[in-house]
Amino acid sequence: MIDVSIVVPLKDEQDNIRRLADEIDRAMADVGKIWECLWIDDGSSDGSRSVLEALAAERAAHRFVGFAANAGQSAALWAGFHESRGRVIATLDADGQNDPADIPALIAALESNHVDMVNGFRRHRRDSLVRRIASRIANTFRNWTTGRTVRDVGCSTRVCRRECVMHLPRFAGMHRFLPTLVAMQGYRLAELRVNHRPGVRGTTKYTINNRLWVGLYDSFGVMWLRKRFRDYRIQVRQGGSDRIE
Repeated sequence: MIDVSIVVPLKDEQDNIRRLADEIDRAMADVGKIWECLWIDDGSSDGSRSVLEALAAERAAHRFVGFAANAGQSAALWAGFHESRGRVIATLDADGQNDPADIPALIAALESNHVDMVNGFRRHRRDSLVRRIASRIANTFRNWTTGRTVRDVGCSTRVCRRECVMHLPRFAGMHRFLPTLVAMQGYRLAELRVNHRPGVRGTTKYTINNRLWVGLYDSFGVMWLRKRFRDYRIQVRQGGSDRIE
């Protein structure tokens, strides 16, 4: 069994892949766990697919899944969770702003604090002023409509136990609410400060139109889901010897 799967969704990140792969290799070299890195190519139109093919051929710990067409970051994460093989799943963005060196500390916090998810929070963000303002608005609105779970919902540096993400609702924008959706299922969350870096190469895919407004709109849907969500715990089973799995 794989101990840790690192899931990295990406689109058009050909210039960042190998640099990030090198950093992941260094970060995981001494953790003493069997690990894999699963790259999810969300319909890239640049040379990302060729870079991933070469990387997977050269390094046994790295493999990839390629979409036939762009489906969005939520779909890429959902596919990564279900294609992964690890007992623990870590996530990173592919643009170089998340630091793979944080992953061992997040794993240690997950194990020592007896929690189910450890979400990173970016104390000193290295983003443009517009992006920081938009993120602050979105975080505040999400916390107001869905209930506060962590201070930095938008941070993609996190680790969790596999079972936390196997039954998430499948909708566009799901990735913006991961801690909330995990907490709704009764899992325990913790937070740990993580590094945040300027983007290494390429241009940002973030704009007010494609993230802020749709994120605010999605918050109402998650608020409805949270109010209507029903969980249950089976106390006893009796009778019969065969169950359908």
